[in-house]
Amino acid sequence: MPFLSCALFLGILISSCKKDDVGIQTMTKDFDAEVTLEWMDMVEVLSKETTGAFPPVVARAIAYIGLGLYEAVVPGMPEYRSMAGQVNGLNPGMIPDAGPGEYHWGAVANAVLSEMIKTCYSNATAANKLAMQELEEQYNTQFAAEVPADVYNRSIAHGKAVAAAVIEYADADGEANCFNTNFPTSYFAPVGVGLWKPTPPLFAPALQPYWGNVRPFLTVNVTDELPPPCPNYTMEPGSFFYEELMEVYHQVANNTDEQKTIAHFWSDDPGKSSTPPGHSLSILRQVLAMEQADLALSAEAFTLLGIAVHDAFVSCWKAKYMYNLIRPITVIHQEVEAGFTIPLPTPPFPEYTSGHSVQSGAAAKVLTELFGASYAFTDYTHINRVDINGAPRSFPSFYAFADEAAVSRLYGGIHYRIAIDEGVAQGLGVGSNIMAIPYKK
Repeated sequence: MPFLSCALFLGILISSCKKDDVGIQTMTKDFDAEVTLEWMDMVEVLSKETTGAFPPVVARAIAYIGLGLYEAVVPGMPEYRSMAGQVNGLNPGMIPDAGPGEYHWGAVANAVLSEMIKTCYSNATAANKLAMQELEEQYNTQFAAEVPADVYNRSIAHGKAVAAAVIEYADADGEANCFNTNFPTSYFAPVGVGLWKPTPPLFAPALQPYWGNVRPFLTVNVTDELPPPCPNYTMEPGSFFYEELMEVYHQVANNTDEQKTIAHFWSDDPGKSSTPPGHSLSILRQVLAMEQADLALSAEAFTLLGIAVHDAFVSCWKAKYMYNLIRPITVIHQEVEAGFTIPLPTPPFPEYTSGHSVQSGAAAKVLTELFGASYAFTDYTHINRVDINGAPRSFPSFYAFADEAAVSRLYGGIHYRIAIDEGVAQGLGVGSNIMAIPYKK
């Protein structure tokens, strides 16, 4: 080929690769999701092993980590737009723009994820802080060898700048140190017939009683998605509340082995697992791996799932402390059988609605919208747990996982059925609102 023709050909090729509107030469979708998946694994470990990582705290961390990732790499996603101006408190101009030039979006992702996760889990153990540092350095070394130094440095700088902006935005919700404030001494639970009181065996004080006032990403998730009032407390035989209570009592007394397995599989207790929102993140991580997802899809899915489970917990906690409904085990001990035991420890907060149900419903809605209504998958989250039957469980859809996670709380003696059913509905509403955000152009 003549020299002029070669030069012309190369010029056309290079020109076709440039994005003339912003001068960014690579697309986020050109990179695989490996770096995201590795950091997701780290979040699961940190959520299990970090002091104070209770479910609302973990949900908040996942939300802001995912948002940071999305905002950092969305400049390389021309069909998508920033969440700025679309979620509460994140105003246009708060997120630094990506300047012109080529970006290694994998390096951007590594930079923003490492900064966000180190901040959200700032009280991690020394061993886990070292693990985070090593993971960051591993990918920095890999990515630095893949592009010229100016591209690499530009990418790292952009990732860190976005992380700083999203951290500042996150801190404005007043919960930067929420892992230290799970049991505020300023709260005194109301006392009265049918109202929540600390439950056996630990009789712990109320967990995050003010969480319903935390800034949601969408106000509608707190104003419009609250459940109807819980049933009036009464032990009159045949009344709605009485029948709900006795269903818990008889269910626990007659659980099959399979139902016991389901109760323990979904329990996701803090300190023993990554908690329910971490379990939802684990399911997403498995789906992304199965789909061999690119970086763009992983960023989109991570942020949508994160803000959905965050708002699910804010909405749920608003209902819990508004209604302050007494737990089944308390009523059973008082009115039915003093020595009755249930498979799981009742968590330290009011009953209605079920947190498992709300967050699972929200997660299922997001995952269904992203991957389809008939997406079958197998959940390997607890494959290495020896304290429960952690054998993989398979589901024909994401809604099926949500339904099983929700009803597991009945099998565990934790919730009345109405808290489960209304909780799933509440979560589906939260998830629908999140998916209605016009984040695509």
